[in-house]
Amino acid sequence: MYPELFSIGPFTIYSYGVLLAASYLLGLRLAMWRAKKWGLDSNRVLDLGIYIIIAALVGAKLLLLIVDFDQFSRPEELLTLARSGGVFYGGLLLAVGVAFWYIYKHRMPFWTTCDVFAPGIALGHVTGRLGCLAAGCCYGRPTDLPWGITFTNPLAQANVGTPLGIPLHPTQLYEAGAALLILGFLLATENRGRRFAGRTFWSYMFLYAISRFIIEMYRGDPRGTVFDLLSTSQFISVILAPLSIVMLVLLSRATPGTPEELPRRRRAAA
Repeated sequence: MYPELFSIGPFTIYSYGVLLAASYLLGLRLAMWRAKKWGLDSNRVLDLGIYIIIAALVGAKLLLLIVDFDQFSRPEELLTLARSGGVFYGGLLLAVGVAFWYIYKHRMPFWTTCDVFAPGIALGHVTGRLGCLAAGCCYGRPTDLPWGITFTNPLAQANVGTPLGIPLHPTQLYEAGAALLILGFLLATENRGRRFAGRTFWSYMFLYAISRFIIEMYRGDPRGTVFDLLSTSQFISVILAPLSIVMLVLLSRATPGTPEELPRRRRAAA
């Protein structure tokens, strides 16, 4: 595809960087809009969003370093690590950990705040995976299917090892499409059925874990294995999916926390 958008002298603007920045801004914008609907402090939500963005960037690269340590342990490969997008799960897990810390520290409504951000994460993921497609990273296995995608740009091969001239599964589009479906599902079902705080967040975690496990079967890039059986992301999915179900069951028995109920609960507590 187009790893580089354009160059100005010695400075190069990469497609992935632009789309990654767009993904964070779109996700944060959606979270800010939802924060107003849920009656949360917009300044706190904005600060939390910035912490999440930083944690996501760091976590994604840290997990990439861990799962492919042999390559990136060489000093000359550190620039490649900086250019690489990293592992989404690494960014997600560290961002969730930092968010939990921030929410607890500032005494924000815990699961309600998580619910506010969940659709924003899915939206950002859609745009972020389009960045992967442009850069050629996170590529799929060879395929004879008619929708296979063939990369031809030598920069993609030089930067992230993308195979050239071979039809590959468009796993970047698979994941962007899955994230878009998850986003639509979360928004369409949020106000239906038994509503409780934490439902949107853990529904996202469950659906993403399932979709990621399946899509990993079609990935062709090196990304580490666990027990020589599962990829690192599949292993995390195997843990995250049942954990999400347990949390949904436990939280469904707790006090509801829908947008309509929160103002009444605050007035009652005042």
